[in-house]
Amino acid sequence: MDVVRLQELSWPDPAPGRVLVRVRTAGAGLPDLLMTRGQFPLLGKPPIGLGEEVAGDVVAVPAGSRFEVGTRIMGITDFLLGWGGYADYAYVREQSAARVPAALSDEQAGGFPIGFRTAYAGLVERTSLAAGEVLLVLGAAGSAGSAAVQLGKALGATVIAVAGSAERAAFTVRSGADHAINYKTADLPGEIAELTGGHGVDLVYDPVGGDLAAAAIRGLARNGRIAIVGLASGATVQLSSRDLLTRNYSAVGVLASGYTPEEDAAAWGALEDLAGRMAITTPVGTVYEFGDVPAMIGQQAAPPAGKSVVRVS
Repeated sequence: MDVVRLQELSWPDPAPGRVLVRVRTAGAGLPDLLMTRGQFPLLGKPPIGLGEEVAGDVVAVPAGSRFEVGTRIMGITDFLLGWGGYADYAYVREQSAARVPAALSDEQAGGFPIGFRTAYAGLVERTSLAAGEVLLVLGAAGSAGSAAVQLGKALGATVIAVAGSAERAAFTVRSGADHAINYKTADLPGEIAELTGGHGVDLVYDPVGGDLAAAAIRGLARNGRIAIVGLASGATVQLSSRDLLTRNYSAVGVLASGYTPEEDAAAWGALEDLAGRMAITTPVGTVYEFGDVPAMIGQQAAPPAGKSVVRVS
């Protein structure tokens, strides 16, 4: 990854709404690669600060902060302003942070914030997944999908995981999925029909898009919905308004940002509680050392199963 450079920085005292942490671990994902290519939708072109999420120890706070120096927290960095998490220190947005439950390791905590906050937005705030419903998760062995598998199970759903190999499908079952489908070798709508007794799935969680999501829609039950979370395939799913009408399903977009402080506090409080009870936990895949960051980012187009995490200190 030739465009990634190591740079010496200094970190002024944090402004209100931010805390400064000494980084222990940082979560990795496809957005890192998109940022280096200038393709991340919320950012301009490089140079930018890489690393959206971290776990670490608070070393400085502004007046009125709800955190104290020395507290171990996990949260979303100020990467949108150029202060990413692949660094000795990082600014963490206080509204998008939580204390790390004692049950979580540093690696699990570093890979927790983005995937689980997005899953909460998609499954709770945007689609109200109910206990007893059937959830289909695309890209279920990846960083986004594996969090949705965990949270879906914690919410009481039956979870069908979709992955691109037998090994990745097996990983999703170890992570908590009730059933797994290898879409490379199976007829996805046919498998869905067989697993649900012809009923179909109530919700599709889609961080992939493209043809795979279109095939998953064919397995939706009447009055079902699809949560459009991302486009790991390179394209969002193409929707037919006629199909939406005649089959009576709905589609919602999911962007886990722009929430009020009260909404974020409720979400992070619920996630912190679930993690503290070990109802959810980051399915860590590969752990990288700090010097491996450039190579790791280059692998995010086809990452190994599970959540990739960088050990910083």
